[in-house]
Amino acid sequence: MANITLVDDDENIVASVSLALESHGHKITAYHDGATGLAALEATPPDLAILDVKMPRMDGMEVLRRLRQTSQIPIIMLTSKDEEIDEILGFNLGADDYIHKPFSQRLLIERVKALLRRTGADGIEPEAAAAEGAGKAIRRGKLTMDPARHESTWDGRAVKLTVTEFLLLQALAQRPGFVKSRDNLMDAAYDDQVYVDDRTIDSHVKRMRKKFRMVDPEFDAIETLYGVGYRYRES
Repeated sequence: MANITLVDDDENIVASVSLALESHGHKITAYHDGATGLAALEATPPDLAILDVKMPRMDGMEVLRRLRQTSQIPIIMLTSKDEEIDEILGFNLGADDYIHKPFSQRLLIERVKALLRRTGADGIEPEAAAAEGAGKAIRRGKLTMDPARHESTWDGRAVKLTVTEFLLLQALAQRPGFVKSRDNLMDAAYDDQVYVDDRTIDSHVKRMRKKFRMVDPEFDAIETLYGVGYRYRES
């Protein structure tokens, strides 16, 4: 169903994860260190990447950071660390999802399935694009979003968003002025089998703002209503 690149130095995890995903029809390409994995991801971008955090030659966070400079492919991070700061850092760097080791194969398969569904890489129209006429292009002031091409621009200048960032912004921009709670935004960007906390949404919004301010330092279209949520303010 999808081409998936797995980068992890643990041979047992590579073997078990590859077998589980291949049994669901996916094609898996595996690498055992960050530097080799990054080179392969840049040369032949897959439909989805799974990166371990702790690896030789280059850790997963550095692979993620470098990859996000040129690519917006969906990324799931794996970590054996149970520290909240690592998860927050991963989301701030542009990860789409995070799974803590040890994890069940069923959990990973469901997370992969959910992320592929959101991107349309499973051959099915993304759920978010099927709802509320979201497949149509959105124009809100200087913002233009084209879900069919996964493209967004601000005042004519391209802004590259990850899958999660695009879905969050799309949910906000569909109804300017209306407040979306964090729960509403979770529903818009994540499968109902995937739970993320409020700080995950905040990290994605923070990264989105940073990207738009790189093309327009005065960007303020995403408004925070403390204790309530976010809304898109059309200028």
